[in-house]
Amino acid sequence: MHDDRTLVEGRLDRVLAHRLRPAALRTVATLDVEAWHVDGGQGEPVPPAHALPGPGRGPDVDFRPFAVGEPWGPAWGTTWFRLTGTVPPGCEGRRVELVVDLGWEDHSPGFQAEGLVYRPDGSVVKGLNPRNTWVPVGGEEIDLYVEAAANPLVLPPDPFRPTPLGEKSTAGTAPLYRLARADVCVVEEDVWELVQDLEVLDGMARELALGDPRRHEVVRALERALDALDLGDVAGTAAAARAELVEVTSRPAVPSAHRISAVGHAHIDSAWLWPVRETVRKVARTAANVVNLLDSDPDLVFAMSSAQQFAWIEEHRPEVFARVREHVASGRFVPVGGMWVESDTVMPGSEALARQLVHGKRYFLDRFGIETREVWLPDSFGYSPALPQLVHLSGSRWFLTQKISWNQVNPFPHHTFRWEGIDGSRVFTHFPPIDTYSAELSGSQLAHASRNFRDKGRATRSLAPFGWGDGGGGPTREMLARARRTADLEGSPRVVVESPTAFFEAAEAEYPDAPVWAGELYLELHRGTLTSQVDTKQGNRRGEHLLFQAELWSATAAARGLVEYPYDDLDALWKQHLLLQFHDILPGTSIGWVHREAAAQYAAMRERLTAIVDRATGALAGAAPGPVVFNAAPHARAGVPPLGAGPASDAGTVDVTSTPGGGTVLDNGLLRVEVDADGLVAGLRDLVADREVLPPGARGNLLQVHPDLPVMWDAWDVDRYYRNVVTDLDAAERVEVRAEPDGAATVRTHRAFGASTAVQDVTLRPGERRLDLRTEVDWQERERLLKVALPVDVHALDAAFETQFGHHRRAVHENTSWDAMRFEVAAHRFVHVGEPGYGVAVVNRDTYGHDVRREARDGGGTTTTVRLSLVRGPQFPQPDTDRGRHEFAYAVAPGAEIADAVREGWGLNVPLRTMTGAASSAGSPTAPVVVEPLARVLTGSAVLSAVKLADDRSGDVVVRLHEAEGRRGPARLALPAGPVQECDLLERPLAERSALVGPRAGDEVDLVLRPFQVVTLRVGGGTP
Repeated sequence: MHDDRTLVEGRLDRVLAHRLRPAALRTVATLDVEAWHVDGGQGEPVPPAHALPGPGRGPDVDFRPFAVGEPWGPAWGTTWFRLTGTVPPGCEGRRVELVVDLGWEDHSPGFQAEGLVYRPDGSVVKGLNPRNTWVPVGGEEIDLYVEAAANPLVLPPDPFRPTPLGEKSTAGTAPLYRLARADVCVVEEDVWELVQDLEVLDGMARELALGDPRRHEVVRALERALDALDLGDVAGTAAAARAELVEVTSRPAVPSAHRISAVGHAHIDSAWLWPVRETVRKVARTAANVVNLLDSDPDLVFAMSSAQQFAWIEEHRPEVFARVREHVASGRFVPVGGMWVESDTVMPGSEALARQLVHGKRYFLDRFGIETREVWLPDSFGYSPALPQLVHLSGSRWFLTQKISWNQVNPFPHHTFRWEGIDGSRVFTHFPPIDTYSAELSGSQLAHASRNFRDKGRATRSLAPFGWGDGGGGPTREMLARARRTADLEGSPRVVVESPTAFFEAAEAEYPDAPVWAGELYLELHRGTLTSQVDTKQGNRRGEHLLFQAELWSATAAARGLVEYPYDDLDALWKQHLLLQFHDILPGTSIGWVHREAAAQYAAMRERLTAIVDRATGALAGAAPGPVVFNAAPHARAGVPPLGAGPASDAGTVDVTSTPGGGTVLDNGLLRVEVDADGLVAGLRDLVADREVLPPGARGNLLQVHPDLPVMWDAWDVDRYYRNVVTDLDAAERVEVRAEPDGAATVRTHRAFGASTAVQDVTLRPGERRLDLRTEVDWQERERLLKVALPVDVHALDAAFETQFGHHRRAVHENTSWDAMRFEVAAHRFVHVGEPGYGVAVVNRDTYGHDVRREARDGGGTTTTVRLSLVRGPQFPQPDTDRGRHEFAYAVAPGAEIADAVREGWGLNVPLRTMTGAASSAGSPTAPVVVEPLARVLTGSAVLSAVKLADDRSGDVVVRLHEAEGRRGPARLALPAGPVQECDLLERPLAERSALVGPRAGDEVDLVLRPFQVVTLRVGGGTP
């Protein structure tokens, strides 16, 4: 069969590029330009009132003439342009627009310079970026201001090379851009519409099969249209060319055509290759574009997630926020997601992940009266199996993601399914087959969505988020033109622009028997995000535990009338912490500027939270005559002898002896630890179980270094081939034995490797059936991965990894490609490996990345090695990532069950807090006074994640807990006086209670919990 497609395609490409697109906007005048470079172009942004005419204008503002072609914009600088001019005669009745080109490359919208256009009175017109160069003109006289941000292209076409552009101090002062255009143009509307017709038909035809008759009809129509076009009079003949296309553009889609719900979207990372301060401006620019388009195009429906981003607009650009609010009220600017930011969901702790939903949904309720119904996380790097239950408990109904399309080996088998979490909760979930959250609605993308959809024959529809993201301006009028043309077009899926709610309701109704996927949504990519940026990871962990303690002790002290509960401080601190859990901050994948600021913010938060805790505990200690111990243990096992130990656990000493080979033996009656002359753990005997924990011939606490140069995404990825080469750091420069003040004994080892050094401590404490380990490293390596190996003589097919509100099990074999690709995984405070009758927990204070592997055992059987990932050396986007000193604390708990792993993990992260009472005096020792919190677990496997006062400031007490061991059973709580209600995460009563059992007896409340069930209790008489 003869096909003229190639010939027509080449002809059409040239006509579009050289004749039609340039002719759609006809220049009729040029603008006069003046510029003011803030602090020479290198200054931080100023408020608009500082630059615009009026009483707030700053004395440093100095607009000077500026010509098209002149350079501007050192990296991260700001220049204000003033554009003035007059619409010339002869434009009456025509649509007139300005076209402004700040000097962009013709790619990467959202990653270059951007601008926001203001009127002299401070009102906002719209944003400017490489795909939004036009500005509407409202009269004959033109007087506008452009706040232009010289954001450097940190991610160039040849990406992932070390770059100095991620820090203002190293980015240089040379201008990056030249003003390329500032014109007054008339829109030739027939030409513009012809361009849209041709692009849609051409894009569709390219995707049709060679033998498809529709393909040939479209090609012939395109050829006729080009023949009807006089290239010497494009504007005069565009209508005639369009007439040749009427028949093919009016042919309706076939009844079985796939249905696509197109949702306007602009995925803006709250920080990434730009600092947070620039995201504030990016969000305003995109929102201004969207409301401008909503005003002019009745078809658009736009969805925006992240309450934090709405709050930034509200605070920094109230005029834009007022227009956003109007369109929210009309149902066309749709808040989605219900989270404070689009957070990482793998590493945030239990309560933090819940608070993402609490603070996000509450903001949308307070500002707009909207109960968001979907959790919207297109770009996070894997999804915790705790999420389905939290979706339900937040009052939401659906879940959307996109990132799993990036899997390296195993394509996810469904696009629409029910996702089952660790507790058995299921949430209706969609994964758009268009495989992008920044679609253009091009012919190739629409065809891919239809072909790729994996639930054909059972479901007929999918969702497509369309719009330029990352500051690129969101949806464009060209995208809406494509949607209109493909609403009912033969050869194309049917496209309708509608809200996420409309899609989810229709999809759920047509697919009630959607298949179930149980467990985590593991992303087979970006595994290095569990380790990159150590300070950020540790700041997150410390912050979560301090927030828990600040609420716990403040609520306890406030309930006793000793302090005022710090509602405002805690609210602000939680929101700051949640922002830092954004999926390019906590994972460690942003430029150095972002992580430098994050480290400073974590330090400031620690100081404020410590002051809150000190204030509350100081009030509770009061006039005690001696030491006061604050027991923040969130579980019922506080005070239980370690791991079921017998009387020997009461021993108050650690015996230290030397071995003939120069090693050291530590013995506390529960564990006997042999440290060899190299400072490695050569023996670990559980004296309670009378069992050697290490495999034959193995040595523990072994540092190992691997080469770590991923194929593409430096800070993001650890690729599997890293395991092919390993260097064991078993040489010791010096080994010494130290006696600790608490009676513990430590073997300290000094090591050197490459340009780095490490100090490792092996510590055994009196009465503890846990071996504490510490590594302090001065890390100076590039493109290396440092791990620490802890082998145990346990035959395990799987391991339990702590996640939010429980744990989940992963295979540690590689039977399938799915198992094999989980070669680097996340855990919070513990990993537990076991065989029937015996288990070992590895607990940690500072890291998230782990790998667990099985090895053949000398003499038969298999052993299990748990390794913690400590630090990496990626060079993009921050060339000196993690260079410096870091400390890691972790421990091995032999004989541990899951309950012990929970307890030891908490104990390592939140040790007992001791203060001295105001009435204590030197020389008169007294027994410590133990202060118990306002609420505590008395029996059962429940663990508290929050004890606080209600957000509505009624004075009610809110207690959140979960079943931690994965088993059904009773739990008993001690609670303050007052009626008890079961609530959702937002502290609203649930219609049906599922955990409370009978009336309370005194200060005790009984519950029966499902495995991993999360329960929120509200105590008191306040009205939620």
